[in-house]
Amino acid sequence: MSRSFSRGALKVALVLLALLGLTAVARAQVTSGSVLSELIPEGDGTMSGRIIQLFGILTVLSIAPGLLVMVTAFTRIVIALSIMRTGLGLQTTPANLIIISLSLFMTFFVMAPTFDQAWRDGLQPLLENEIDEEEAFYRISDPFKDFMLTQVRPSDLALFSDIAAANDRSRVQPEEQGATDERDISLSVLVPAFMISELRRGFEIGFLIVLPFLVIDMIVATLTMSMGMMMLPPTIISLPFKILFFVLIDGWNLLVGSLVRSFF
Repeated sequence: MSRSFSRGALKVALVLLALLGLTAVARAQVTSGSVLSELIPEGDGTMSGRIIQLFGILTVLSIAPGLLVMVTAFTRIVIALSIMRTGLGLQTTPANLIIISLSLFMTFFVMAPTFDQAWRDGLQPLLENEIDEEEAFYRISDPFKDFMLTQVRPSDLALFSDIAAANDRSRVQPEEQGATDERDISLSVLVPAFMISELRRGFEIGFLIVLPFLVIDMIVATLTMSMGMMMLPPTIISLPFKILFFVLIDGWNLLVGSLVRSFF
């Protein structure tokens, strides 16, 4: 099991690195004829390409966490878990390390089909020299586009499409022109639309999580006021009841299950 998990984690890391690294490589190849030809001697194209690829990989390593947040299910999950902790009234329990780790593993679980498709169709053929970098970039990014398109709200996508069109940065507006090819949708439009959609859904789920805890706080505050306990903070009494309530309803099972099902 540990070997299969390690191989799966390696595939995920390679897909994330290649997704942005191939963008840098593709852009670098466009300018290679004008700039790099003056810096690198002719006849050594293979070595120069490897240098550019190495530079792209090192660049991706520094921004891989941001890439994970932008195009995966991590945003919605970590927001919901953080709001749950706040609703319970616990500031440091579970610890941030536990929240982030649980969010990462849930993200890998939700995104497993996407990672597998990106590895199978894009990264693996590239490593075997069956396709070039440009084709690999499209094959790796297409599964992530499919995932984001299933989760993004049409209003958010239309918002960034209109902004991009107003600034003359968008090539195709899928809502108006009826584009069916996922490659026609620019990542510069899709990624921010997907992120604000995830933020909205994360806060919606967080509101539903906090609501029963808020009711418990109100009941305890009313009881303490009616008993004349003006100086006693209601949170001291409500905290054990909220934890007991969360445990009795099997809150972790319900919360994690609901978050995972919200993506399917």
